[in-house]
Amino acid sequence: MKTMVIAGAGKGLGLSLAKVFGKGDFQIALIARNEEKLQSMVNELNTQGIEASYYLADLTKKEAVEKAMADIKAKYGAIDVMELSPVPTTSLPATAVDTTVENATAPFEGFVISAINVVNSLLPDMLERSEGALLFTTGLSALYPMPMLGNIGIAMAGLRSYIANLHTELSPKGILVAHRSLGLMIKAGTSSVNDPDMIAKMWYQVYTEKLDGEQEYPKGVTPKTMVF
Repeated sequence: MKTMVIAGAGKGLGLSLAKVFGKGDFQIALIARNEEKLQSMVNELNTQGIEASYYLADLTKKEAVEKAMADIKAKYGAIDVMELSPVPTTSLPATAVDTTVENATAPFEGFVISAINVVNSLLPDMLERSEGALLFTTGLSALYPMPMLGNIGIAMAGLRSYIANLHTELSPKGILVAHRSLGLMIKAGTSSVNDPDMIAKMWYQVYTEKLDGEQEYPKGVTPKTMVF
């Protein structure tokens, strides 16, 4: 059985990913900071016959991430797939004119530093095996400047650059690196492109068909055509 780590797991996309990959014969390791939420997710997954456990960590803290990954590997063995979709909530969106060091720092740490910590904690093992998958979910401001997200866009664009460079370096070494920027508001229970279950199924297809690289979701979406 393979192992999937969902870093920054929540009850929206994170839970849907856990269900879709879990039904695809994956055991699931959830990482986030809210223990009550994580326990609830594990309970729900277990009732559906999906092996799952949770690990507490602030993704911006290197030592906490390394401990969580070590505990996951001790329980499940090798990590085959990682999906990262953190949602930093400590800074409100600000336009470029209103961007300050303070309201730009938290998003940068939440997106970019978190990604670096997570990748560095599991990449050596993937490289040793010459296999694995790194999946990154971001918002559309990673691809397009969006005036109302001046401070957050800095972080999103930085994360996009990091992912692109990872793809260039790791694809020849057998590591799948995929990035999907969501041009939508996630709404559960809609059975449409913005349903987290549909997004999770998209990610499972990306993994199984090895559709690496970068793409907006849904394909062709722009800031003017975002799905609400």
